[in-house]
Amino acid sequence: MAIAPVGETIQVHSYKHNGSIHRVWQETLVLKGTRNIVIGGNERTLVTEADGRTWLTREPSICYFHAEHWFNIICMLREDGVYYYVNMSSPFVYDNLSLKYIDYDLDVKVFPDMSYIILDEDEYADHKKEMGYPDVIDQILQRNLDTLIRWIEQRRGPFAPDFIDVWTSRYHFYKQVQNNK
Repeated sequence: MAIAPVGETIQVHSYKHNGSIHRVWQETLVLKGTRNIVIGGNERTLVTEADGRTWLTREPSICYFHAEHWFNIICMLREDGVYYYVNMSSPFVYDNLSLKYIDYDLDVKVFPDMSYIILDEDEYADHKKEMGYPDVIDQILQRNLDTLIRWIEQRRGPFAPDFIDVWTSRYHFYKQVQNNK
């Protein structure tokens, strides 16, 4: 699977289990792109919802996508620290200049002190029934939620102390390169 070169921008498309579009982020700058991991950055990017509404993201974010784990992690850089928003989702695929995944409703919000809360369990239950999620999806998501919680507690992956500094620095570097083109 070929990924856009580092320094290029891609779109991020979120779908629902039934194949309908959920949300599109217009521009994410690729900071790392391999067949297993994509790390991107964006700031004040246009987001389009399934119903056509649009909005701009409020703060710079570093986004982490994995081709083997059933979650993606958005690291939001705010004045009072880094907040993480985790979407329980299918692994990503890259197709037609877009990174794509299925959003499975469950979310985890992680605070700067690494405390966390699990969100949208009711929405997951509703959509499981409405869209007919198979039982295997429950099992996969639970295993991956357990993995995610271990990452948070062990400060692994995007939760590691130096992750934000390294990738924010690269984001600013590539933004400067883009601005000088």
